[in-house]
Amino acid sequence: MHPHQASRKGHQAVSEELPPPPDIAREVFTGEAWERANAFAELLAGPGVVRGLLGPREVPRIWDRHLLNCAVVAEAVPEGVRLVDIGSGAGLPGLVLAIVRQDITVTLLEPLLRRTVFLEECVETLKLGNVEVLRGRAEELAGKREFDVVSARAVAPLDRLLKWAMPLLREGGELIAMKGERAAEELAEAEPQLRASGAQEAELVTVGHGRVEPPATLVRVVAGRAPERGRRRRRR
Repeated sequence: MHPHQASRKGHQAVSEELPPPPDIAREVFTGEAWERANAFAELLAGPGVVRGLLGPREVPRIWDRHLLNCAVVAEAVPEGVRLVDIGSGAGLPGLVLAIVRQDITVTLLEPLLRRTVFLEECVETLKLGNVEVLRGRAEELAGKREFDVVSARAVAPLDRLLKWAMPLLREGGELIAMKGERAAEELAEAEPQLRASGAQEAELVTVGHGRVEPPATLVRVVAGRAPERGRRRRRR
């Protein structure tokens, strides 16, 4: 066997570990989203693993832990919004949200080149017309673009995430942060930063009841007008 053939076969083996989608996936991903979700699962299990965006051990859990867990976040996303997914990585949750919600426009914001290249390839392969990929950091986008929703998964503790997310939101816009068991603790610890950023409200939300086990825990923060923003406006 030619060494290149052996190499290709090894890459295929990674993809072959991908389990078939669970039955519930048919209810979550409907219509065109079904084909796109399957294609994205293959991209994550193949090129995503080969390029180091997803660990090989995550392949058996792509549907349950990643695709479905991110898709149910759509329950918390209002209709027709402009959403930016910061630190998008392999496109979780931003790309999944774009797949299940064709009514929203999604900006995948990611600083690392190899990740943005992967994301651009995914967008092209999946023929997603409601997605743009931007290479950069949230701090660099502040003051240049404004969004209705910021999403984030496993990017940073909530207090730090607020510093990046809130300047990107219009007044009344929402940060939707995917958090795990420490969600309530992080929310309490972020109280000073919530006040400093002028947040109108902050709460824990669970989504995906009856679809994912356990349901996904989100921290939802509604942006107000930061005190320093208000002072700047009054001086004009």
